[in-house]
Amino acid sequence: MNTIVKIENLVKYYQTGETLVKAVDHTNLEIERGKFTAIVGRSGSGKSTLLHLIGGLDRPDSGRVIIEEQDIYSLKGDQLAKYRRKKIGFVFQDYNLIPSLTVWENVVLPLGLDGRKVNGNEIMSILEKIGLSDKKDAKPNTLSGGQKQRTAIARALASTPAIILADEPTGNLDSQTELEVMNLLKKCVKEYGQTLVMITHDETIAQMADVVILIEDGRVVSCS
Repeated sequence: MNTIVKIENLVKYYQTGETLVKAVDHTNLEIERGKFTAIVGRSGSGKSTLLHLIGGLDRPDSGRVIIEEQDIYSLKGDQLAKYRRKKIGFVFQDYNLIPSLTVWENVVLPLGLDGRKVNGNEIMSILEKIGLSDKKDAKPNTLSGGQKQRTAIARALASTPAIILADEPTGNLDSQTELEVMNLLKKCVKEYGQTLVMITHDETIAQMADVVILIEDGRVVSCS
C-alpha cells in the first residue's frame, strides 16, 4: 500500500465538567495515496476530532500524524501553518468563505497567505471545471449553497495540496446538489492526483468511497 498518512497511537481527550471525553483513543490508521477514504460513525464518535488532528488544526495529547514521512506535530506554530497550507486543503460544511471577497479572491487567498504566485490560467481552469467561471466576480451572498461549496472546493484545489480533508461538505445541500458536488469533488481529486478524506453521515456518499473507516468511541473499529 502506498501510504500518504500514517497515524500512530493518537490520543486526544477532553474534560467536559466531570466527564473525560476520549475523542480519539489510541488510534492507529493508514490512509492510502490517491484514494477516497470516508470516515463514518455516530455523532460524538470522534470523527471530526480525528480529521482536525490529521489536518494539523488541533494538537494531540500524544501520538503521531505522519504525512509523506513528515511528523507534522514535530513542527512548531508557523512551520505547521506553512506545511498545512502547502500540503492540505480543507472543505467544511459551512464553506468558510470570506463575505467581502469575490469567488476569485476567496479561491486564491491561501496562495497569497503562503506568498505563492497566482497562476491565473490555472485558477480559471479550476473554476471552469467546477462550473463557476461566470461567477468569479460574485460575492458569496449572491451564491446558492451549491455554488458556495463549489467555491470552497476550488479554494482547496487551488493550492494543489496532496490531501483534501472534507468535514460533512454536503451537509447543507439538497440531495441533487449533494450528488453533483460529490461527483465534482471526486472527479477533480482524481484529475489532480490528490487524496480525499471525508467525514460523512450519509450512507450514499460512503458508498462512493474507495475505503470506509468506521469510528466508535474514538477508535477505528473497521476498515473496508
